[in-house]
Amino acid sequence: MDTPATTAVLDALLDPVLLLDSNKSIVAANPSARDLLGNQIKGRSLALAIRDPEVLDAVNEVLGGGDQQQIGISLMGPFRRNFDIQVASLAKTAESSAGAILIMHDMTATRNAEQMRADFVANVSHELRSPLSSLVGFIETLRGAARDDEAARDRFLDIMDSESKRMARLIDDLLSLSKVEANEHILPEGKVNIGELIADVSNTLFARAAERQIKIDLSTTSSPLFVPGDRDELTEVFHNLIDNAVKYCPDQTLVRIGIEEVARIPQIGGAGIVISVADEGDGIPAEHLPRLTERFYRVDKGRSRKMGGTGLGLAIVKHIVNRHRGRLSVDSTIGAGTVFRVYLPNEKTDAINP
Repeated sequence: MDTPATTAVLDALLDPVLLLDSNKSIVAANPSARDLLGNQIKGRSLALAIRDPEVLDAVNEVLGGGDQQQIGISLMGPFRRNFDIQVASLAKTAESSAGAILIMHDMTATRNAEQMRADFVANVSHELRSPLSSLVGFIETLRGAARDDEAARDRFLDIMDSESKRMARLIDDLLSLSKVEANEHILPEGKVNIGELIADVSNTLFARAAERQIKIDLSTTSSPLFVPGDRDELTEVFHNLIDNAVKYCPDQTLVRIGIEEVARIPQIGGAGIVISVADEGDGIPAEHLPRLTERFYRVDKGRSRKMGGTGLGLAIVKHIVNRHRGRLSVDSTIGAGTVFRVYLPNEKTDAINP
């Protein structure tokens, strides 16, 4: 089955494709399949490459003379990926016994879009109801009792302006999150000088921090450190984290940003770079830490809304870091502050399988 002609055909296919012999061993795999399952899968048993009993059952059915099979599975990695898998038989030839072909169609973007539509109805309707109700109420008041009350009119217009901007921020964040989630399974291209990027982000927030006598202290290595990635997305990650640190820490305190190389990224492996953003705020109770990156989750809803938060910032951060095959962690001590750490593979690290 593994001939030059077969290899050429497989290499031209975009979907991951495996050719199996009658013993369910992988005799050929195209580049997409190797990227997904590992470069050394040829010759291995399918059971070791894809640990899913439904896949093995489907292959057994086809190898036993059954009809073509189609199933859906999920593969776990830095994030969940969904595939529709087709298994069909391969005819016996003079060179080989009968086998099977397994084609994996990535449905992650489609499934994510379906889930996002459901979440949009449930969450956004709730988040928009409050500002919309306020706008409707103030409009009715301005048309009635407050029509000729200049002081009330100015006060209501200020509130309406604030509420409308809040809705605009929510919509902007939803669009950003939608874009990131749709492309999360696609590795970003490009190379980013991470120290230079974070220095630029810190400079944009310097004036806001100075208003409250908060100092932003950036500590990095003497030589430039580069990561493979999308500059705009990584800018959004660190603008969000540093802005949160400035926003939620007390006046006359310090926000520390550190950049250093690490020999191994926790829970992922491989060498990388860790960027830490530490504040001297009140800290976050331990029970909230696992849920910080959930969409619309807030530790203090009233304070978050007062400061203009949409509840989507850390969800956006998480998905961008996932797309870059990195890791986000948070540690917090009540009364001492919070540290967010972003681990990213460096440019020397081999391509990481999702």
